[in-house]
Amino acid sequence: MPLIDLPLAELHRYAGRNPRPADFDAYWDAALRELDATDPRPELRPSTVVNAGHAECFDLWFTGVGGARVYAKYLRPKVSSPSGGPKKFPAVLQFHGYAQHSGDWLDKLGWPAEGFCYAAMDCRGQGGKSEDSGQVKGPTLRGHIVRGLEDPDARKLAFRQIFLDTAQLARVVMKFPEVDAARVGAWGASQGGALTLACAALEPRLKRAAPVYPFLCDYRRVWELDFAKDAYEELRLFFRAFDPRHERENEIFTKLGYIDCQHLAPRIKAEVLMFTGLMDTICPPSSQFAAFNKITAKKDIVIYPDFTHENLPGQIDAPSTSCAGCEPRTNRGGAEGRKRGKDFLVSFLRVFALPRFRDYSVHPTHEIF
Repeated sequence: MPLIDLPLAELHRYAGRNPRPADFDAYWDAALRELDATDPRPELRPSTVVNAGHAECFDLWFTGVGGARVYAKYLRPKVSSPSGGPKKFPAVLQFHGYAQHSGDWLDKLGWPAEGFCYAAMDCRGQGGKSEDSGQVKGPTLRGHIVRGLEDPDARKLAFRQIFLDTAQLARVVMKFPEVDAARVGAWGASQGGALTLACAALEPRLKRAAPVYPFLCDYRRVWELDFAKDAYEELRLFFRAFDPRHERENEIFTKLGYIDCQHLAPRIKAEVLMFTGLMDTICPPSSQFAAFNKITAKKDIVIYPDFTHENLPGQIDAPSTSCAGCEPRTNRGGAEGRKRGKDFLVSFLRVFALPRFRDYSVHPTHEIF
């Protein structure tokens, strides 16, 4: 097959190129202490947009570091326990793509129908309702990779605050009386995949994480492959405007290392299932593997050899047959590869203990999700 990056065997060994700041751990330990000191002040307001028969839908607001009010759509099943008290449900967190927003209510209603609580966050300052509390309130839309890069204080990096928002969302949802805090997972694609990794790294109680072709990984590698365009275009624009001769290149990439998901990956304790297309020219495969290879928790990766940064068939529904055209991490194919992919997806979701998953190991043609 054609290659835009390293061969698959080398991807599994790839260790990343972007520098890791010497005080990286201290930086994020201090960030988490700041988050600990931030009262989230969660507020649930019944949605005025949708009225579903099987779900309760809310506008959720909470406070992130720096005082920004962050928005998420929150849905929960309209079910109570026989005793009349709150019934405990598993929960899923969703994170969106770069400069986008949490999306419409309709595409989320299936989750509470299947017994999940569901929270979809708007990233601060991007395409949704969350505040950007830097210099102005309201959206800034793009430029978040390089925002704060020229500030002497590395704590001003925009994605530091957004990464912390993901952990704050997880903490807020885990405290809801209807949520089983031991059964909370996260997923998202592109920027959402990066935020899924960040959330799992910064909130160790997260049980499962399913990042899809994660963004914000191995910036120097993206640059060297000449993929600093599209979502990463601001890297090119920044160098052209502020360091045209690359005299500070190492300094700049080292500072970006604070918000590089590959360096957060060793903190992850959740079980991880990643999805990657080998023809991805937005988030090149090696940049994604830089993060995946540093995860020390239980993990696996589903490979789509012919797919780029696009919808990957089965990434949401995850039918057991979808792995037929995808090489699992150990590169096994045929019936063995299909069974291994199916079994992994079953075990990945079984943590939520929903009845519809219990017998799927003997019904390989059924959809898991």
